[in-house]
Amino acid sequence: MSRAGCPYDNAVMERYFNTLKYECVYQYEFHTKEKMDEIIHTFAFEYYNKMRPHTYNNGFPPIIPLEKLDTTVATLLD
Repeated sequence: MSRAGCPYDNAVMERYFNTLKYECVYQYEFHTKEKMDEIIHTFAFEYYNKMRPHTYNNGFPPIIPLEKLDTTVATLLD
């Protein structure tokens, strides 16, 4: 464990929350907590995990199964 405020312990979550803020939260005005929950849930589970390309995954969303990803990458490299 490092001391408080050190971003290296939780870099993945820091990056996710940064993306969440800039691509979702700052784009909307939330008038109710229920609407905020709905929009953030949709962003996290429908867009971020299923559609949004991720650089660590060669531009594919993380929901793509590993077998399909390996096949797709092999096809692109040929």
